Amino acid sequence: MELPTSKLNGESAGGVTVADRLFDVPFNEALVHQVVVAYQAGARAGTRAQKNRSAVRGGGVKPWRQKGTGRARAGTIRSPIWRGGGRTFPATTCDFSQKVNRKMYRAAMRTIISELARRERLLIVDELSLATPKTQLLVSTLQSLNCPDVLLVSEKFDDVLDMAARNLPWVSYCSVDEIDPVGLIRHKSVVMSVAAVKKVEELLQ
Repeated sequence: MELPTSKLNGESAGGVTVADRLFDVPFNEALVHQVVVAYQAGARAGTRAQKNRSAVRGGGVKPWRQKGTGRARAGTIRSPIWRGGGRTFPATTCDFSQKVNRKMYRAAMRTIISELARRERLLIVDELSLATPKTQLLVSTLQSLNCPDVLLVSEKFDDVLDMAARNLPWVSYCSVDEIDPVGLIRHKSVVMSVAAVKKVEELLQ
């Protein structure tokens, strides 16, 4: 199939031939949901931790004898019912990551990209680059493309584009090697260069 391309100033630049297996895949909502949830779960730190009664410092000696004091019996000052004691059910570090097969992940990415193309949320430009790392220059370029909320994807990482986009909260930038399902879905538009499209085809074949 063939998708239209444009220049950075908004003018038409003809079209580019792309593979049907990447840009004409039926939408699979269940698969996309599973991959997105797994990706977000993998980003969780899971580093919260609290101490139980055996991990709290101190409490090795019985506070007072078992009988004869008139007070309730106690074996340690680090009991959960004492101030400074351990927690009864402490939070522990855990791994929230979910296993996703490589074929499933690639199939979900193909599904997302195909849906972006069908909904005209994918814009392909002949070349994605800036002369200088100026945020205002990038803003004017995106206004020409009519892309207010956008993810920019280039073939290789470009420091100029990265510096120009980092101060714009509604613009994200990454290379083809860094694209992820959440980033593709989050923004209203995705702008890719022709070279990036060809590289995506190679990676997701």
